Amino acid sequence: MSDELIYNDATSMAELIRTGAVSSVDLVRAHLARIEDTNPAINAIVTIAEDALDVARAADADLAAGHDVGPLHGVPFTVKDSIDTEGVLTQRGSPIFAGRIPPTDATSVARIKNAGGILLAKTNLPEFSYSTESDNLLTGRTNNPWNLERTPGGSSGGESAAIAAGMSPFGLGTDLAISVRGPAAQTGIVALKPTHGRIPMTGVWPRVPRRDWHVGPMARTVRDIALTYSLLSGPDGADGFAVTPKAFDSGLGDSPNRPVRVGWLVDSGLGPVDPEVAATVRDAANALASTGVHVEEVRIPALERDNPLALFNLEHVMELKPAMAAVTKGREAKMFVMSTSMLNTPDTSMEDYIAAEQGFERIRDGYAGFFTRYDALLLPVLPIPAHRHGLTKFVIDGETVDATHIQTFTVQFNITGLPALSMRFGTSSDGLPIGIQIAGNWHAESTVLHVATTLEGLSPVRDLHPTLLFDGTLRTPAG
Repeated sequence: MSDELIYNDATSMAELIRTGAVSSVDLVRAHLARIEDTNPAINAIVTIAEDALDVARAADADLAAGHDVGPLHGVPFTVKDSIDTEGVLTQRGSPIFAGRIPPTDATSVARIKNAGGILLAKTNLPEFSYSTESDNLLTGRTNNPWNLERTPGGSSGGESAAIAAGMSPFGLGTDLAISVRGPAAQTGIVALKPTHGRIPMTGVWPRVPRRDWHVGPMARTVRDIALTYSLLSGPDGADGFAVTPKAFDSGLGDSPNRPVRVGWLVDSGLGPVDPEVAATVRDAANALASTGVHVEEVRIPALERDNPLALFNLEHVMELKPAMAAVTKGREAKMFVMSTSMLNTPDTSMEDYIAAEQGFERIRDGYAGFFTRYDALLLPVLPIPAHRHGLTKFVIDGETVDATHIQTFTVQFNITGLPALSMRFGTSSDGLPIGIQIAGNWHAESTVLHVATTLEGLSPVRDLHPTLLFDGTLRTPAG
Protein backbone atom coordinates (compact mmCIF):
# COMPACT_ATOMS: atom_id res chain seq x y z
CA MET A 1 0.00 0.00 0.00
CA SER A 2 2.79 2.43 0.85
CA ASP A 3 4.64 1.94 -2.44
CA GLU A 4 1.41 2.32 -4.39
CA LEU A 5 0.57 5.46 -2.46
CA ILE A 6 3.91 7.23 -2.57
CA TYR A 7 4.39 6.93 -6.32
CA ASN A 8 1.26 8.93 -7.03
CA ASP A 9 2.16 12.45 -8.07
CA ALA A 10 1.40 15.38 -5.79
CA THR A 11 -1.66 16.42 -7.81
CA SER A 12 -3.16 12.96 -7.31
CA MET A 13 -2.24 12.93 -3.64
CA ALA A 14 -4.05 16.22 -3.09
CA GLU A 15 -7.14 14.79 -4.79
CA LEU A 16 -6.99 11.63 -2.67
CA ILE A 17 -6.92 13.78 0.46
CA ARG A 18 -9.77 16.04 -0.69
CA THR A 19 -11.99 13.04 -1.47
CA GLY A 20 -11.17 11.28 1.79
CA ALA A 21 -9.51 8.29 0.10
CA VAL A 22 -6.41 8.86 2.26
CA SER A 23 -5.51 11.25 5.03
CA SER A 24 -2.60 13.64 5.20
CA VAL A 25 -1.36 11.62 8.16
CA ASP A 26 -1.42 8.49 5.96
CA LEU A 27 0.73 10.24 3.37
CA VAL A 28 3.24 11.67 5.80
CA ARG A 29 3.61 8.34 7.59
CA ALA A 30 4.08 6.51 4.29
CA HIS A 31 6.83 8.88 3.25
CA LEU A 32 8.53 8.75 6.64
CA ALA A 33 8.52 4.95 6.38
CA ARG A 34 10.00 5.17 2.89
CA ILE A 35 12.73 7.48 4.18
CA GLU A 36 13.52 5.07 6.99
CA ASP A 37 13.80 2.17 4.54
CA THR A 38 15.74 3.81 1.70
CA ASN A 39 17.61 6.83 2.96
CA PRO A 40 20.45 4.91 4.69
CA ALA A 41 21.61 3.68 1.27
CA ILE A 42 20.93 6.88 -0.65
CA ASN A 43 21.54 9.67 1.91
CA ALA A 44 19.24 12.18 0.23
CA ILE A 45 17.43 13.34 3.40
CA VAL A 46 19.55 15.22 5.94
CA THR A 47 16.89 16.57 8.36
CA ILE A 48 13.31 15.51 9.14
CA ALA A 49 10.83 18.25 10.01
CA GLU A 50 9.83 17.08 13.47
CA ASP A 51 6.38 18.65 13.34
CA ALA A 52 5.35 17.08 10.01
CA LEU A 53 2.88 14.62 11.56
CA ASP A 54 1.38 17.31 13.80
CA VAL A 55 0.88 19.58 10.80
CA ALA A 56 -0.69 16.66 8.93
CA ARG A 57 -3.14 16.04 11.78
CA ALA A 58 -4.10 19.72 11.72
CA ALA A 59 -4.58 19.53 7.95
CA ASP A 60 -6.93 16.56 8.32
CA ALA A 61 -8.86 18.41 11.02
CA ASP A 62 -9.23 21.50 8.80
CA LEU A 63 -10.60 19.39 5.97
CA ALA A 64 -13.03 17.60 8.28
CA ALA A 65 -14.23 20.96 9.57
CA GLY A 66 -15.05 22.12 6.04
CA HIS A 67 -12.41 24.83 5.88
CA ASP A 68 -11.23 26.13 2.52
CA VAL A 69 -8.02 24.36 1.55
CA GLY A 70 -5.23 24.98 -0.93
CA PRO A 71 -4.40 22.93 -4.03
CA LEU A 72 -1.67 21.00 -2.20
CA HIS A 73 -3.51 20.61 1.09
CA GLY A 74 -1.94 17.88 3.22
CA VAL A 75 0.71 16.85 0.68
CA PRO A 76 4.29 16.50 1.98
CA PHE A 77 7.23 18.11 0.20
CA THR A 78 10.99 18.42 0.64
CA VAL A 79 13.39 21.34 0.30
CA LYS A 80 17.05 21.64 -0.64
CA ASP A 81 19.13 22.55 2.40
CA SER A 82 20.22 25.92 0.99
CA ILE A 83 16.65 27.23 1.20
CA ASP A 84 15.54 28.63 4.56
CA THR A 85 12.88 26.76 6.52
CA GLU A 86 11.51 28.32 9.69
CA GLY A 87 12.46 26.33 12.78
CA VAL A 88 14.10 23.55 10.74
CA LEU A 89 17.85 23.14 10.22
CA THR A 90 19.23 24.82 7.10
CA GLN A 91 22.96 24.06 7.14
CA ARG A 92 23.95 24.70 3.52
CA GLY A 93 26.07 21.56 3.35
CA SER A 94 28.82 23.01 5.53
CA PRO A 95 30.17 22.54 9.07
CA ILE A 96 30.45 26.33 9.14
CA PHE A 97 26.64 26.49 9.27
CA ALA A 98 26.09 23.38 11.41
CA GLY A 99 23.10 23.83 13.72
CA ARG A 100 21.77 26.90 11.87
CA ILE A 101 17.98 27.29 12.27
CA PRO A 102 16.37 30.12 10.27
CA PRO A 103 13.71 32.29 11.93
CA THR A 104 11.60 32.54 8.76
CA ASP A 105 10.76 30.56 5.64
CA ALA A 106 12.12 31.45 2.23
CA THR A 107 9.45 32.97 -0.01
CA SER A 108 9.28 29.76 -2.05
CA VAL A 109 8.74 27.59 1.03
CA ALA A 110 6.12 29.95 2.43
CA ARG A 111 4.17 29.84 -0.84
CA ILE A 112 4.04 26.05 -0.91
CA LYS A 113 2.96 25.98 2.74
CA ASN A 114 0.26 28.56 1.98
CA ALA A 115 -1.04 26.19 -0.70
CA GLY A 116 -1.35 23.46 1.93
CA GLY A 117 1.98 21.68 1.49
CA ILE A 118 3.58 20.09 4.56
CA LEU A 119 7.34 20.39 4.95
CA LEU A 120 8.61 16.84 5.40
CA ALA A 121 12.39 17.11 5.26
CA LYS A 122 15.50 18.88 4.00
CA THR A 123 17.70 17.35 1.31
CA ASN A 124 21.41 17.07 0.71
CA LEU A 125 23.58 19.26 -1.50
CA PRO A 126 27.21 20.13 -2.13
CA GLU A 127 28.78 22.64 0.24
CA PHE A 128 27.32 26.09 -0.55
CA SER A 129 25.55 24.50 -3.57
CA TYR A 130 28.87 24.72 -5.39
CA SER A 131 29.39 21.45 -7.24
CA THR A 132 27.77 19.11 -9.72
CA GLU A 133 27.91 16.31 -7.11
CA SER A 134 26.06 16.34 -3.79
CA ASP A 135 28.79 15.69 -1.23
CA ASN A 136 30.09 17.66 1.74
CA LEU A 137 31.88 17.33 5.08
CA LEU A 138 28.74 17.79 7.18
CA THR A 139 26.14 15.39 5.78
CA GLY A 140 28.18 13.27 3.37
CA ARG A 141 27.52 11.99 -0.14
CA THR A 142 24.20 11.31 -1.82
CA ASN A 143 23.91 8.28 -4.11
CA ASN A 144 21.76 7.82 -7.18
CA PRO A 145 18.78 5.52 -6.43
CA TRP A 146 19.18 3.89 -9.87
CA ASN A 147 22.75 2.85 -9.08
CA LEU A 148 24.44 3.66 -5.78
CA GLU A 149 27.82 3.94 -7.49
CA ARG A 150 26.52 6.84 -9.63
CA THR A 151 25.88 10.44 -8.72
CA PRO A 152 22.39 11.98 -8.55
CA GLY A 153 24.02 15.24 -9.59
CA GLY A 154 24.30 18.61 -7.97
CA SER A 155 23.64 20.92 -6.60
CA SER A 156 20.04 19.76 -6.01
CA GLY A 157 21.10 16.10 -6.01
CA GLY A 158 19.58 15.23 -2.65
CA GLU A 159 16.25 16.60 -3.81
CA SER A 160 16.34 14.68 -7.09
CA ALA A 161 17.31 11.42 -5.38
CA ALA A 162 14.61 11.77 -2.73
CA ILE A 163 11.88 12.32 -5.31
CA ALA A 164 13.07 9.53 -7.60
CA ALA A 165 13.24 7.07 -4.70
CA GLY A 166 9.72 7.86 -3.45
CA MET A 167 10.83 9.68 -0.32
CA SER A 168 9.07 12.84 -1.50
CA PRO A 169 6.48 13.59 -4.19
CA PHE A 170 7.94 17.02 -5.05
CA GLY A 171 10.27 19.67 -3.76
CA LEU A 172 12.30 22.82 -4.21
CA GLY A 173 15.81 23.17 -5.59
CA THR A 174 18.05 25.95 -6.84
CA ASP A 175 19.91 26.31 -10.12
CA LEU A 176 23.05 28.35 -10.90
CA ALA A 177 24.27 26.47 -13.96
CA ILE A 178 22.72 22.97 -13.94
CA SER A 179 21.42 22.36 -10.48
CA VAL A 180 17.76 21.36 -10.85
CA ARG A 181 17.84 20.18 -14.46
CA GLY A 182 21.01 18.08 -14.29
CA PRO A 183 20.00 16.14 -11.17
CA ALA A 184 16.52 15.62 -12.65
CA ALA A 185 18.06 14.06 -15.76
CA GLN A 186 20.38 11.86 -13.71
CA THR A 187 17.54 10.45 -11.60
CA GLY A 188 14.71 10.41 -14.14
CA ILE A 189 12.41 13.10 -12.72
CA VAL A 190 11.17 16.50 -13.99
CA ALA A 191 12.51 19.94 -13.06
CA LEU A 192 11.92 23.49 -14.26
CA LYS A 193 14.32 26.40 -14.18
CA PRO A 194 11.90 29.23 -14.94
CA THR A 195 12.71 32.60 -16.46
CA HIS A 196 15.11 34.46 -14.22
CA GLY A 197 13.21 36.33 -11.50
CA ARG A 198 9.96 34.40 -11.92
CA ILE A 199 10.41 32.80 -8.48
CA PRO A 200 11.96 35.03 -5.79
CA MET A 201 15.32 34.04 -4.34
CA THR A 202 14.44 35.56 -0.95
CA GLY A 203 15.64 33.24 1.81
CA VAL A 204 18.14 31.35 -0.37
CA TRP A 205 21.93 31.39 0.02
CA PRO A 206 24.22 32.05 -1.74
CA ARG A 207 22.58 34.72 -3.86
CA VAL A 208 25.75 35.80 -5.67
CA PRO A 209 25.74 36.11 -8.64
CA ARG A 210 21.99 36.50 -8.19
CA ARG A 211 21.41 37.30 -11.86
CA ASP A 212 22.26 33.65 -12.60
CA TRP A 213 20.52 31.95 -9.64
CA HIS A 214 17.04 30.47 -9.87
CA VAL A 215 14.64 28.58 -7.59
CA GLY A 216 12.93 25.72 -9.38
CA PRO A 217 10.32 23.03 -8.65
CA MET A 218 11.22 19.34 -8.96
CA ALA A 219 8.69 16.48 -9.23
CA ARG A 220 7.87 13.24 -11.03
CA THR A 221 5.30 14.63 -13.51
CA VAL A 222 4.98 17.68 -15.71
CA ARG A 223 1.58 18.55 -14.26
CA ASP A 224 3.10 18.73 -10.78
CA ILE A 225 5.74 21.11 -12.14
CA ALA A 226 3.03 23.24 -13.75
CA LEU A 227 1.03 23.35 -10.53
CA THR A 228 3.95 24.17 -8.26
CA TYR A 229 5.32 26.77 -10.68
CA SER A 230 1.94 28.50 -10.70
CA LEU A 231 2.09 28.72 -6.91
CA LEU A 232 5.73 29.81 -6.68
CA SER A 233 5.91 32.53 -9.31
CA GLY A 234 5.37 36.25 -8.84
CA PRO A 235 6.97 39.21 -7.03
CA ASP A 236 7.42 39.18 -3.27
CA GLY A 237 8.49 42.80 -2.75
CA ALA A 238 11.93 41.73 -1.54
CA ASP A 239 13.78 40.26 -4.54
CA GLY A 240 14.56 43.06 -6.99
CA PHE A 241 14.76 40.61 -9.89
CA ALA A 242 11.29 39.21 -9.18
CA VAL A 243 9.27 42.05 -10.67
CA THR A 244 7.29 40.51 -13.56
CA PRO A 245 3.55 40.32 -12.77
CA LYS A 246 2.51 36.77 -11.93
CA ALA A 247 -0.11 36.58 -14.69
CA PHE A 248 2.24 37.69 -17.47
CA ASP A 249 3.24 34.95 -19.91
CA SER A 250 4.65 35.44 -23.40
CA GLY A 251 4.06 31.86 -24.48
CA LEU A 252 1.47 30.11 -26.59
CA GLY A 253 -0.54 28.74 -23.67
CA ASP A 254 -1.87 25.23 -23.23
CA SER A 255 -3.80 25.13 -26.51
CA PRO A 256 -1.96 27.09 -29.22
CA ASN A 257 -4.04 28.01 -32.26
CA ARG A 258 -1.25 27.24 -34.72
CA PRO A 259 1.37 24.49 -34.99
CA VAL A 260 4.13 24.82 -32.42
CA ARG A 261 7.57 25.37 -33.97
CA VAL A 262 10.40 23.46 -32.31
CA GLY A 263 14.05 23.52 -33.26
CA TRP A 264 16.27 20.74 -31.99
CA LEU A 265 19.99 20.27 -31.75
CA VAL A 266 22.58 17.91 -30.43
CA ASP A 267 25.69 19.47 -31.96
CA SER A 268 26.01 23.24 -31.86
CA GLY A 269 29.67 23.69 -31.05
CA LEU A 270 29.12 22.70 -27.42
CA GLY A 271 31.28 19.57 -27.42
CA PRO A 272 30.79 15.79 -27.48
CA VAL A 273 27.53 14.02 -26.62
CA ASP A 274 27.02 10.37 -25.75
CA PRO A 275 25.39 8.59 -28.72
CA GLU A 276 22.54 7.28 -26.53
CA VAL A 277 21.79 10.82 -25.33
CA ALA A 278 21.86 12.11 -28.91
CA ALA A 279 19.52 9.32 -30.01
CA THR A 280 17.08 10.15 -27.21
CA VAL A 281 16.89 13.81 -28.31
CA ARG A 282 16.27 12.70 -31.90
CA ASP A 283 13.57 10.30 -30.71
CA ALA A 284 11.86 13.15 -28.87
CA ALA A 285 12.04 15.36 -31.97
CA ASN A 286 10.51 12.63 -34.11
CA ALA A 287 7.78 12.03 -31.52
CA LEU A 288 6.85 15.71 -31.56
CA ALA A 289 6.79 15.74 -35.36
CA SER A 290 4.35 12.84 -35.34
CA THR A 291 1.80 15.03 -33.54
CA GLY A 292 1.86 17.84 -36.12
CA VAL A 293 4.44 20.00 -34.38
CA HIS A 294 6.73 21.74 -36.86
CA VAL A 295 10.16 20.28 -35.98
CA GLU A 296 13.52 20.85 -37.61
CA GLU A 297 17.17 20.46 -36.73
CA VAL A 298 18.86 23.79 -36.07
CA ARG A 299 22.18 25.42 -35.30
CA ILE A 300 22.62 28.47 -33.12
CA PRO A 301 25.63 30.44 -34.40
CA ALA A 302 25.95 32.45 -31.19
CA LEU A 303 26.82 29.25 -29.29
CA GLU A 304 29.47 28.37 -31.86
CA ARG A 305 31.11 31.77 -31.46
CA ASP A 306 30.88 32.09 -27.67
CA ASN A 307 31.02 28.96 -25.51
CA PRO A 308 28.65 29.74 -22.61
CA LEU A 309 30.42 27.48 -20.10
CA ALA A 310 33.83 29.03 -20.75
CA LEU A 311 32.37 32.50 -20.33
CA PHE A 312 30.48 31.51 -17.18
CA ASN A 313 33.64 30.16 -15.58
CA LEU A 314 35.35 33.51 -16.14
CA GLU A 315 32.42 35.53 -14.81
CA HIS A 316 30.91 33.81 -11.80
CA VAL A 317 34.13 33.07 -9.89
CA MET A 318 34.87 36.78 -9.57
CA GLU A 319 31.44 37.40 -8.08
CA LEU A 320 31.26 34.33 -5.84
CA LYS A 321 34.79 34.45 -4.42
CA PRO A 322 34.39 37.58 -2.24
CA ALA A 323 31.15 36.33 -0.67
CA MET A 324 32.57 32.88 -0.03
CA ALA A 325 35.86 34.24 1.31
CA ALA A 326 34.00 36.46 3.77
CA VAL A 327 31.88 33.68 5.23
CA THR A 328 34.73 31.17 5.49
CA LYS A 329 37.48 33.48 6.79
CA GLY A 330 39.32 31.80 9.67
CA ARG A 331 37.37 28.58 9.12
CA GLU A 332 39.05 27.36 5.96
CA ALA A 333 39.79 23.97 7.54
CA LYS A 334 36.04 23.27 7.59
CA MET A 335 35.69 23.75 3.83
CA PHE A 336 35.15 20.95 1.35
CA VAL A 337 37.30 20.41 -1.72
CA MET A 338 35.14 22.21 -4.31
CA SER A 339 34.80 25.42 -2.28
CA THR A 340 38.52 25.42 -1.54
CA SER A 341 39.26 24.90 -5.21
CA MET A 342 37.07 27.83 -6.18
CA LEU A 343 38.77 30.17 -3.69
CA ASN A 344 42.15 29.10 -5.07
CA THR A 345 41.15 29.77 -8.67
CA PRO A 346 43.15 32.66 -10.15
CA ASP A 347 41.25 35.91 -10.44
CA THR A 348 39.76 36.75 -13.81
CA SER A 349 41.30 39.85 -15.34
CA MET A 350 39.04 42.82 -15.87
CA GLU A 351 39.61 42.48 -19.61
CA ASP A 352 38.46 38.84 -19.59
CA TYR A 353 35.52 39.63 -17.29
CA ILE A 354 34.25 42.31 -19.65
CA ALA A 355 34.80 40.01 -22.62
CA ALA A 356 32.70 37.35 -20.88
CA GLU A 357 29.90 39.83 -20.26
CA GLN A 358 29.94 40.85 -23.90
CA GLY A 359 29.83 37.19 -24.89
CA PHE A 360 26.74 36.73 -22.71
CA GLU A 361 25.10 39.61 -24.55
CA ARG A 362 25.83 38.03 -27.92
CA ILE A 363 24.31 34.74 -26.75
CA ARG A 364 21.19 36.58 -25.55
CA ASP A 365 20.99 38.32 -28.92
CA GLY A 366 21.34 34.96 -30.67
CA TYR A 367 18.42 33.52 -28.72
CA ALA A 368 16.33 36.62 -29.36
CA GLY A 369 16.73 35.90 -33.06
CA PHE A 370 16.09 32.17 -32.62
CA PHE A 371 12.76 32.77 -30.87
CA THR A 372 11.46 34.90 -33.73
CA ARG A 373 11.47 31.68 -35.78
CA TYR A 374 10.77 29.00 -33.18
CA ASP A 375 8.69 28.61 -30.03
CA ALA A 376 10.94 26.14 -28.25
CA LEU A 377 14.33 24.47 -28.41
CA LEU A 378 14.83 20.76 -27.77
CA LEU A 379 18.33 19.61 -26.77
CA PRO A 380 20.19 17.40 -24.28
CA VAL A 381 20.18 18.20 -20.60
CA LEU A 382 23.52 16.49 -20.05
CA PRO A 383 26.05 15.06 -22.49
CA ILE A 384 26.04 11.71 -20.63
CA PRO A 385 23.76 9.75 -18.26
CA ALA A 386 24.60 9.68 -14.55
CA HIS A 387 28.32 9.06 -14.08
CA ARG A 388 30.33 7.39 -11.35
CA HIS A 389 31.16 9.39 -8.25
CA GLY A 390 34.25 11.56 -8.17
CA LEU A 391 35.26 11.62 -11.82
CA THR A 392 37.33 14.56 -13.01
CA LYS A 393 37.37 13.57 -16.70
CA PHE A 394 34.82 11.99 -19.03
CA VAL A 395 35.41 10.09 -22.26
CA ILE A 396 32.41 10.88 -24.46
CA ASP A 397 32.12 9.40 -27.94
CA GLY A 398 35.90 8.89 -27.97
CA GLU A 399 36.78 12.41 -26.78
CA THR A 400 38.20 13.22 -23.33
CA VAL A 401 36.74 16.30 -21.63
CA ASP A 402 36.91 17.89 -18.21
CA ALA A 403 34.10 16.99 -15.80
CA THR A 404 32.80 20.58 -15.94
CA HIS A 405 31.57 19.66 -19.44
CA ILE A 406 28.53 18.16 -17.68
CA GLN A 407 27.10 21.73 -17.54
CA THR A 408 27.62 22.59 -21.18
CA PHE A 409 23.97 22.28 -22.30
CA THR A 410 22.39 23.86 -19.22
CA VAL A 411 24.47 26.91 -18.24
CA GLN A 412 23.44 28.93 -21.30
CA PHE A 413 19.92 29.24 -19.89
CA ASN A 414 21.23 30.63 -16.61
CA ILE A 415 23.28 33.36 -18.22
CA THR A 416 20.42 34.25 -20.57
CA GLY A 417 17.66 33.76 -17.97
CA LEU A 418 15.57 31.69 -20.40
CA PRO A 419 13.17 29.05 -18.98
CA ALA A 420 14.23 25.43 -19.43
CA LEU A 421 12.73 22.13 -18.30
CA SER A 422 14.37 18.71 -17.86
CA MET A 423 12.41 15.49 -18.22
CA ARG A 424 13.13 11.83 -18.88
CA PHE A 425 12.58 10.43 -22.35
CA GLY A 426 14.87 7.41 -22.53
CA THR A 427 16.99 4.79 -20.82
CA SER A 428 20.66 3.98 -21.33
CA SER A 429 21.94 0.50 -22.16
CA ASP A 430 22.89 0.08 -18.48
CA GLY A 431 19.46 1.08 -17.20
CA LEU A 432 20.03 4.73 -16.32
CA PRO A 433 17.58 7.54 -17.11
CA ILE A 434 18.29 9.81 -20.07
CA GLY A 435 16.75 13.26 -20.04
CA ILE A 436 15.87 15.88 -22.63
CA GLN A 437 15.73 19.63 -22.16
CA ILE A 438 13.06 21.99 -23.48
CA ALA A 439 13.85 25.72 -23.50
CA GLY A 440 11.52 28.58 -24.34
CA ASN A 441 11.47 32.31 -24.90
CA TRP A 442 11.69 34.68 -21.96
CA HIS A 443 8.54 34.42 -19.80
CA ALA A 444 7.16 31.67 -22.06
CA GLU A 445 6.78 29.00 -19.40
CA SER A 446 3.39 28.01 -20.82
CA THR A 447 5.02 26.97 -24.11
CA VAL A 448 7.72 24.97 -22.33
CA LEU A 449 5.10 23.20 -20.22
CA HIS A 450 2.88 22.56 -23.25
CA VAL A 451 5.71 20.89 -25.19
CA ALA A 452 6.75 18.93 -22.10
CA THR A 453 3.20 17.70 -21.53
CA THR A 454 3.00 16.56 -25.15
CA LEU A 455 6.28 14.68 -24.85
CA GLU A 456 5.30 13.14 -21.54
CA GLY A 457 2.33 11.54 -23.28
CA LEU A 458 4.63 10.20 -26.00
CA SER A 459 7.44 8.99 -23.75
CA PRO A 460 8.61 5.38 -24.12
CA VAL A 461 9.28 5.37 -20.36
CA ARG A 462 6.30 4.27 -18.27
CA ASP A 463 6.03 3.92 -14.48
CA LEU A 464 9.67 3.05 -14.04
CA HIS A 465 11.04 3.64 -10.54
CA PRO A 466 14.14 2.42 -8.69
CA THR A 467 13.31 -0.06 -5.96
CA LEU A 468 15.33 -0.79 -2.83
CA LEU A 469 15.65 -4.47 -1.91
CA PHE A 470 15.88 -5.86 1.59
CA ASP A 471 19.59 -6.61 1.24
CA GLY A 472 20.29 -2.92 0.67
CA THR A 473 21.01 -3.23 -3.05
CA LEU A 474 19.01 -1.48 -5.72
CA ARG A 475 17.37 -2.87 -8.79
CA THR A 476 15.31 -1.43 -11.62
CA PRO A 477 11.98 -3.21 -12.06
CA ALA A 478 11.22 -4.27 -15.60
CA GLY A 479 8.47 -2.22 -17.23
